[in-house]
Amino acid sequence: MLERPQAKGKGVAAHSPLPIRRVDAIPVALPLKTPMKMSGITIATAENILVRIEAADGRVGWGEAASAPTMTGDTLGGLVAAVRYLAPLLTGQDAFDRPALIPALRRALMGNAGAHSAIEMALLDLAGHAGNTRLVDAVAPKPLRTQVKPMWLLGNGTVEQDIAEAHTKEREGFHFFKLKIGVKPAADEIAAAHAIRQALGRNMPLCADANAGLTLTNAKRYVERTRPAKLAFIEQPLPPDDLAGLKALAKLRVPVGVDESIHSLADVAANARAGAAGVSLKLIKLGGFTAAYEAAKLCRRRRLKINVAAKIAESSIATAAAVHLACVAPNVDWGVSLTHFYLAEDIVKQPLAIRDGTVALPQGPGLGVEVDEAAVERFRVK
Repeated sequence: MLERPQAKGKGVAAHSPLPIRRVDAIPVALPLKTPMKMSGITIATAENILVRIEAADGRVGWGEAASAPTMTGDTLGGLVAAVRYLAPLLTGQDAFDRPALIPALRRALMGNAGAHSAIEMALLDLAGHAGNTRLVDAVAPKPLRTQVKPMWLLGNGTVEQDIAEAHTKEREGFHFFKLKIGVKPAADEIAAAHAIRQALGRNMPLCADANAGLTLTNAKRYVERTRPAKLAFIEQPLPPDDLAGLKALAKLRVPVGVDESIHSLADVAANARAGAAGVSLKLIKLGGFTAAYEAAKLCRRRRLKINVAAKIAESSIATAAAVHLACVAPNVDWGVSLTHFYLAEDIVKQPLAIRDGTVALPQGPGLGVEVDEAAVERFRVK
């Protein structure tokens, strides 16, 4: 059994061991309100893994990761297999041993970032419940903010539908919009950017996300012809490994963000050198909260803008973790993408809500959300 380091430092309480009794991998399929069309894929149901870690005293911690075959290589079956492979290494261990457990799990199973992220999330949630502390307090010295402003993704069949949805969401409190591009003819997407800008006014923050769906030629065309629309940034216009293309595009003096390109601290540094102006941080890409927080601090050193994002579509479990991350990131100038809003039904008793244009940092222990286990069973993939 791994030896747990004793807590040290002023104001840091030592804990009695918290033995792990069982680890469950629970595959779920969560229906979206509306199918989401992206470059190369249409998503109608979110296939996610839930990790439920139960301590010997009955306390429970939850984690979640979305399957993302085209982003992380994680399928739902692969996530389930990975968590079940790692579960015996956790059983009997002290849940407070996270600083030692996580590296040991990574040595035992390379890659599988989504599974590692969901397990770490569940460990943090469990420890938070046991110690009556928030998840964020276990990782960062102090949150930089206590609420975040979520953005909304526009990806309808027509620009008229996008504009109507944007106005509806604006009334609900959303004041940052992302245009889904790389799925329609280039001319149509260029025209849509101008139409949406005109409809929402010059002060509404807008950006565009291609999910690696553009060629360099089309990306340059989109950038040049949408300049009057004043997009805050263009996210992942090119394939993840096209650093030469990124460098060429950055010369056009357009802020380029990278998402699918970022799976490690080394990726952050490499894309910064190639001219990226900012990055999208997702827990499932970096393998967990701690790694994502380290990436956020590297972004500060590299003077990169940050977008904190959940994958389409995660429940309020993983979304809560994204909010915790956004509240300790050095900046979230490029918005926060919270994707539980796209679900037809959540699996927590009180889904995170937008009020007065913001989503508050949950104040309860751990993640700060209470899982509805009956809903989990209803959406469990048999």
